[in-house]
Amino acid sequence: MKGFKKLGLLLLAVIGMGLLYPQHYSMPVEGASQSSYNQQSFWYYPWGKSGTHKGVDIFARQGTPVRSATSGLVLYTGQLKLGGNIVLVLGPKWRLHYYAHLNEITTSNFSLVGGGEQLGTVGTTGNAAGKPPHLHYALATPIPYFWRIDEAKQGWKKMFYLNPIDYLKDL
Repeated sequence: MKGFKKLGLLLLAVIGMGLLYPQHYSMPVEGASQSSYNQQSFWYYPWGKSGTHKGVDIFARQGTPVRSATSGLVLYTGQLKLGGNIVLVLGPKWRLHYYAHLNEITTSNFSLVGGGEQLGTVGTTGNAAGKPPHLHYALATPIPYFWRIDEAKQGWKKMFYLNPIDYLKDL
């Protein structure tokens, strides 16, 4: 019975995340500004093994704190081949916030985080090895935006990604 109660609370948190939590964004790299990233890097093609760059790279010194851009539920912490050490947070409007190339992860699976709460530190893991330290930050949605499909390479995937620069440019 205890497991069902925990599952029920988790389900309520996920539903609440999509419907009730307001969507407020903060810069995910401590001390970063618009000059810390390329304004034109979202959906840039060609971009290495991933084909198209589906996020923004925010450059900072290795070890700089990476903070949650919004409140949410940590769905996954771990490693992926290209992303290295990653954290995936489900935020308001059921948006998925992807933080990659972390040097260190300081949060855990299924924890609730507030906007600005530390998730890890800037690093060079995954396919960022040998490159300047940075956070790869991407914003995706499980609800497709069909009108965003275009003729670009991998253009059909664009319906699942939002341009994070649009949310960071006024911070």
